[in-house]
Amino acid sequence: MPVSTRYHQQPRDAVVAIRQEVAKVVVGQDGAVSGVMAALLVGGHVLLEGVPGVAKTLLVKTMAATLDLGFKRLQFTPDLMPSDVVGQLIYQQREGSFRFREGPVFTNFLLADEINRTPPKTQSALLEAMEERQVTVEGEARPLPSPFIVCATENPIEYEGTYPLPEAQLDRFLFKLVVPYPSAEQELEIVGRHDRGMDPHHLSATGLQRVASAADLDAARAEVDAIRVDPAVQAYIVTLARATRDSPSVTLGVSPRGATMLLRAAKAWAWLSGRPFVTPDEVKAIAKPTFRHRIQLKPEAELEGVTADRVLDGLLASVPVPR
Repeated sequence: MPVSTRYHQQPRDAVVAIRQEVAKVVVGQDGAVSGVMAALLVGGHVLLEGVPGVAKTLLVKTMAATLDLGFKRLQFTPDLMPSDVVGQLIYQQREGSFRFREGPVFTNFLLADEINRTPPKTQSALLEAMEERQVTVEGEARPLPSPFIVCATENPIEYEGTYPLPEAQLDRFLFKLVVPYPSAEQELEIVGRHDRGMDPHHLSATGLQRVASAADLDAARAEVDAIRVDPAVQAYIVTLARATRDSPSVTLGVSPRGATMLLRAAKAWAWLSGRPFVTPDEVKAIAKPTFRHRIQLKPEAELEGVTADRVLDGLLASVPVPR
């Protein structure tokens, strides 16, 4: 993988360069690319949901390849054990002692592919890592590298051999991003690229470069932290979160953690838009990816075809926007 000779003085230059590099491989999916970028900027995790073949895994692999960070991919399967994720103690007979062998979670950028194909016990092995950036094995806490992000993929239509993610784990994801089918023009471009010899399994052949470092991300995060949020906008975020709990279609609404996640996400979205402060537009733009996986619908609402996005659309239309 070539390494760019120009590491960037300005954090925004690094972010723009990441977008440009990803576009060499991934056609379209601008919303998902922006969502992963926003999560990187605030230290969040991302759940990518879409049917097979819409470039969920390719998108994550490509973005990781543009960053000068550690990357590991973990294919979740029904027989995967928690120790396969976090690591385990191994007895060394010659020394007569135990040595800890790190699992794939000890990296900067973890791709958890088809996360809903493994039982809840193994899924839960990620809980501590995602929330506290550490894993505890035999009573000893072991810190993970920084930065650390989990990008997980799941298939929404195949249920045989899959397990629903526990609510506690879903709540650890900053975003649930829906990866749709490409447009006709985008699909034609994808087919054309493959006809010209592009192999998505060999990213180095596409000319992809590493264009951003951990230092670039740290500098960008500092700028995001400095984004201003007016008290009226903070109140708007809280009102939206509380409105989900009062919806007649919902049994479990957004928690206070979800409200703070929306605040962080809106700050990242404002920074990506070039604004030094958050407006209600950023909140509305990012509310559905931040909230959709934190809402549990009533069974009768689901039978009537109600979705989390439909509930959120109604709340975004009805909750007064601050001026």
